[in-house]
Amino acid sequence: MSKSAGVYEAKKKNGMTYYRASITYRKKHISLGSSDSRETAQNIYTEAKNIIEDTSFTLEDYTDSMKLSYSKFISLINFRDNGIYFPTPIYLKKNYFEYYLSTDIVLKFDRDDLFFYASHQIQKRGGYLFVSDYGSQYKILGRYGIKPFAVYGRDYIMSNNDEYDYRYSNIKIINNYTGVLMEEIKGKPVYTAVIHKVGNHIIGRYETEEHAAIAYNKAVDILHENGINKNYTKNYIVSLSKEEYLNIYEKLTVSDKLYHIEK
Repeated sequence: MSKSAGVYEAKKKNGMTYYRASITYRKKHISLGSSDSRETAQNIYTEAKNIIEDTSFTLEDYTDSMKLSYSKFISLINFRDNGIYFPTPIYLKKNYFEYYLSTDIVLKFDRDDLFFYASHQIQKRGGYLFVSDYGSQYKILGRYGIKPFAVYGRDYIMSNNDEYDYRYSNIKIINNYTGVLMEEIKGKPVYTAVIHKVGNHIIGRYETEEHAAIAYNKAVDILHENGINKNYTKNYIVSLSKEEYLNIYEKLTVSDKLYHIEK
């Protein structure tokens, strides 16, 4: 095994040679990545060395031509500026931190979430942000009381209109329950319960969010009784006792069309 400055030659299990780049900064040994090419590995090391030695490098200076990964680029600049190394692409601010998912997407979080995101890599797929934990994937919406399949602008909004600002004070949940939409009719809030089965079906419109949520649950029961076995997620109404819930459930009327939805 041989090395040049910051580059180490190594062998894969199949016997193929590859090159690992690493750097030591502030007494911390940091792995920078690997490549099948010694030249590329050397470029990775050189870029990292330049970043930590030249404070004129900023978070906006990353280019696609760089060999160093974007995530490592952010980690190194944060370590240089703030003295703390994170394996995830975090940059500390005074009262919050930024998570650089890509050059186009920068997430903001409260410091209370720092420990979690310092050890969990965020990924984006199908319009949703999620992390992997113990072999499973979890959408980050759930950390903020937002339903897993909530839609931005319909079920929740951000007060400053930045949909990537997940600071707690910035999140405003509009619809707390599955299948419930808040509308304004003649200047008054009305809660519409909707269920999906080959298109959306209106269950009814109700004066309170809780009644609409219960109506949705009732619609789920009707569809199941009619042989539709789709796995709907029911609403749990924390504010009501079992007796109160059942009383409202029995009295609520729902659309007759629910009884005629085909499998």
